[in-house]
Amino acid sequence: MTIRSYRTLPPEAVAIRQAVFVDEQGFAEEFDGTDREAVHLVLFVQDTPAATCRYYWNQEQGCHAIGRLAVVRTHRGQQLGAAMLRAAEEQIAQAGGTQAALAAQIRAQGFYEKQGYQPHGAPFDEEGCPHIWMRKAL
Repeated sequence: MTIRSYRTLPPEAVAIRQAVFVDEQGFAEEFDGTDREAVHLVLFVQDTPAATCRYYWNQEQGCHAIGRLAVVRTHRGQQLGAAMLRAAEEQIAQAGGTQAALAAQIRAQGFYEKQGYQPHGAPFDEEGCPHIWMRKAL
């Protein structure tokens, strides 16, 4: 397993997010302006892209936010999502960050709680899918 970091949105991350968020979950507004500002991480199992996420400074939250965490279907259940979070958290901490936030789909809230994140604020809707901001001290 190798995790690579990119300053621009790599095609491997595009393919994973397209498969998971657009094709599987039906999100229409998957790619946005934040992609230009974010650091993108891609996890490879051997040479196969298996997971991705991004992180960026979120002014509203007052800390770095991790987002667009996705694992391809064939690699789920292997703790790759947790590995992606740890990698993003480590990079944020190396840059001086002391907290990380993320907008979790409510259905994934339990996963994030197991990784040390706590709900922060009220649930909100994003493209018909309930989300909640969560935070973790690094």
